[in-house]
Amino acid sequence: MENTQEWYIVKRSAGNCEIVSSDQIGEDDAEIIEQWGPYTSQEEAIARRVGLIRSGKCQPV
Repeated sequence: MENTQEWYIVKRSAGNCEIVSSDQIGEDDAEIIEQWGPYTSQEEAIARRVGLIRSGKCQPV
C-alpha cells in the first residue's frame, strides 16, 4: 500500500500551529496565516513543529 498522504503545519490566527493532512488543508483557510510543508510523514511534521515552537514562530496547541 502506497502512502501518498502529505502533511502540513498551519499557523492559525490565534498563533497556534496545528498539523493537518493534505485533505484538510482547504478547511478554514481564512484562519490560516502561515503554512509550512508538505512533509511526507506526520512524524516529520511533528518534529518540524517542535522546531517552530522553539524558535518562537508558533505557540503550542
